[in-house]
Amino acid sequence: MSMKLHHRVDGPTGAPLLVLGPSLGTTLDIWEPQLSALTASWRVLRYDLPGHGGSAPAASGLTIDDLAQAVLDLVDATEDEFAVGGISLGGAIATTIAAGQQVGEQVGEQAGQRASGPQAAGPRRRVRSLVLCCTSARFGEPGPWLERAALVRASGVAQLAPALAARWFTAGYDGRWVTDMLERVDAESYAACCEAIASCDLTGRLPAITAPTLIVAGADDPATPLGQALTLAQGIPGALLRVVPGAAHLASVERADAVTPAIVQHLGGDSSHAAGMRTRREVLGDAHVDRAVAATTGFTRDFQHLITRYAWDEIWNRPGLDRRTRSCVTLTALVARGQLDELAMHVRAALRNGLTPDEVGEVLLQTAIYCGVPAANAAFAVAQRVLAEG
Repeated sequence: MSMKLHHRVDGPTGAPLLVLGPSLGTTLDIWEPQLSALTASWRVLRYDLPGHGGSAPAASGLTIDDLAQAVLDLVDATEDEFAVGGISLGGAIATTIAAGQQVGEQVGEQAGQRASGPQAAGPRRRVRSLVLCCTSARFGEPGPWLERAALVRASGVAQLAPALAARWFTAGYDGRWVTDMLERVDAESYAACCEAIASCDLTGRLPAITAPTLIVAGADDPATPLGQALTLAQGIPGALLRVVPGAAHLASVERADAVTPAIVQHLGGDSSHAAGMRTRREVLGDAHVDRAVAATTGFTRDFQHLITRYAWDEIWNRPGLDRRTRSCVTLTALVARGQLDELAMHVRAALRNGLTPDEVGEVLLQTAIYCGVPAANAAFAVAQRVLAEG
């Protein structure tokens, strides 16, 4: 079943990708309490379920595998690694993706089958980390979910709001900004998602997950009780379980103060990459970095990651020299090695770092003595052209 999900991407260009899914009846905005902390190190892709928020409605017949494939379709084929997470239904989708992507299989394949078709021919992608919030491998017996689907088809989604608020939050918590999301949910799509949940049983797939996994459970969650979180923790090798007191089904909203740091710590993030990317943009400019990122391929991705972390963070962010001085050192080294294309880039960088054109000339003049007149002559020609560009 083909579908296109509405989604939004936030965070620094070039940072590692984190894909996050919402719970049934909510939109991608459910991750707002975590967004600021996560986008410090990650490029965060959030999506809406079918018929939720900005996504087009869906008909009956949905499965968890269909939803997982729709989410995978949002992930650019050049992303050979990404992290994934979700709340409730979004967590089941993330589990499905992680169980398939660890071994290079198509979503929904049974263990032991060989992948075939377009996905199998493409790059092999791997889930590098998994975050499961208030979710389950199996959401109870199918009957109640099918009854809810029939009720929603007959009476609409809005009439569920009081009952859902009591399941989503502990008594006294004001979560109206979340229950208001029900107004943006299509009844038929909600019912179709209920049917997908009714048929969901991921228990047998859990051992295939090799990504480091964090499981977050609300201590007072009536929708996915602690026993269901324990099933996940026991079935996924090496999974960590964090039980959050004073929280019901939407623990990431009600106790963001506890859940957000746990997620950030688990993901670890690539703080060095994020810091390096900021410095790289500050020194070289957004236009240059955007071109470099756009030109990145699967073949060059690791190299780009390397220079961002080690050159632009580990070296350029060291406190021992200011950026003006580092530009002087870099210009000299490039002249000595005859790296004229890089020299042009770093003449521009030197100007951004506060050197005047006359100071750039002084650096190049000194290289004539220590690097050789021919090298300095070529360097002056490059710098003259850059300065003429304005």
